[in-house]
Amino acid sequence: MQEENIRKLQNMISESDNIVFFGGAGVSTESGIPDFRSVDGLYNQTYDYPPETILSHSFFLSKMEEFYRFYHDKMLCTSAKPNAAHKKLAQLEQAGKLKAVITQNIDGLHQMAGSREVLELHGSVHRNYCMRCAKQFDIHYMVEHTGIPYCDECGGSVKPDVVLYEEGLDSTTLQKSIAYISNAQVLIIGGTSLAVYPAAGLIDYYRGDRLVLINRSATPMDKRADLLIQGSIGEVLDLIQIS
Repeated sequence: MQEENIRKLQNMISESDNIVFFGGAGVSTESGIPDFRSVDGLYNQTYDYPPETILSHSFFLSKMEEFYRFYHDKMLCTSAKPNAAHKKLAQLEQAGKLKAVITQNIDGLHQMAGSREVLELHGSVHRNYCMRCAKQFDIHYMVEHTGIPYCDECGGSVKPDVVLYEEGLDSTTLQKSIAYISNAQVLIIGGTSLAVYPAAGLIDYYRGDRLVLINRSATPMDKRADLLIQGSIGEVLDLIQIS
């Protein structure tokens, strides 16, 4: 059955030049970055506060030092490298088949692999800005500054350009994602439990009949998939040939 599903996926990709990929944490776990909801993910570890509380806008403002202690320990992973999934998606884009990668991840691995049209729904750890003067800082500045990072020009607090709980998604990124999904011929969803909204609700905008869902575990959307493959997103995409 798995071989038959891979063959069907191969045919869909070979026959299309309008593919969109929507991915979640499972794409990056294969690069060694922990997710939030798996058995050994951040939600199943013990901290002074639950991760969902720490990664909220109100917590960031009220307990900034505690936020950054967690952020440095668990969110900054500069040693991670793109895996087979990231690389194959970049190759599909270069071949003119993949129009965009829409990701819930904040690690920048898609860009590192060579993908150019990447819509980051939840922001990126590679972008940071001073809350007072708006000066921009890269990830290395954040890594080098333990505790609360302060702007080297005005002394204001530096905030990661990531979407925290209680914050809304960037409207421009959201609208572009909706446009890509609604016009896609093939929509491949990979490495996501489809449990985080409003991001997961984006697939409702897909109008086609080639919805592919690749994930290790079951999701609430499995019955909607035209092709369902349970397994590693990296291992599955690594089997795809680009003609």
